Amino acid sequence: MSTVAASNRTLLAVIAGIGNGAGTGAASARMFAQQGYSIALIGRNQASLDRLAEEIKTSGGNAAGFRVDVYSAETVSQAFTNIRTHFPSASYDLRVGIFNATHLVWKPFLEVTPEDVDKSVELNITAPFAFSREIIVELKKNDLNAEGKRGTLIFTSATASIRGNIMTSAFAAGHAAKRSLSQSLAKEFGKDNIQVSHAIIDGAINTDLQRGRRNDPAWEENPDVRLNPESIASAYLYLVKQDRSAWTWEFDLRPAHEKW
Repeated sequence: MSTVAASNRTLLAVIAGIGNGAGTGAASARMFAQQGYSIALIGRNQASLDRLAEEIKTSGGNAAGFRVDVYSAETVSQAFTNIRTHFPSASYDLRVGIFNATHLVWKPFLEVTPEDVDKSVELNITAPFAFSREIIVELKKNDLNAEGKRGTLIFTSATASIRGNIMTSAFAAGHAAKRSLSQSLAKEFGKDNIQVSHAIIDGAINTDLQRGRRNDPAWEENPDVRLNPESIASAYLYLVKQDRSAWTWEFDLRPAHEKW
């Protein structure tokens, strides 16, 4: 049975950053679909968007993918125009936005190119600004729900947002900016009962990319040393269910044996 808001509109979650459908964004889409949300997926890989949307629909949910060539302000805005057409406000109540897209630059500083910097700015600053604007405009239209909020905006981030290291100059600079953006939004729009949260993922996530890089079955099979995308998604659901008397702006998630 679909979750329905007090206004009799079906709840909607918008998730940007799906990758190949094996990571945090896809796990969050599945998690919220299981809770009865309709899901709008934003990503650059049309095949992954179609595959995940079809998987959710086959499981009894409702989802649609919206492809962007790049994460520019214009393409993000156009994606939301398409989302509003597909999920009209007369029937759908946007309550959750998750920005999960990023760009990893892992190089010594003197090897970082202007293109690396531009891409980090695009994925970690420009696109989060555009995504946040679209989400907050919609959330401000909502009535308060049972938790006393109009909705939740979540940023997937990294330890680099608070601590730079060797090889992470461009990556850390971008994530630090995203963290500052999330904090500013939390302070500005908390008074409108809109929750904004910044999730620091401190450790490697059990994804196809990480498994390919490591080629280590022992790492893959040991939940003490890596994060599960599904566990991160569960934490995001916890954020969405927090009532207005106790909100989390920032938290970090790490496996039990992470060497931090």
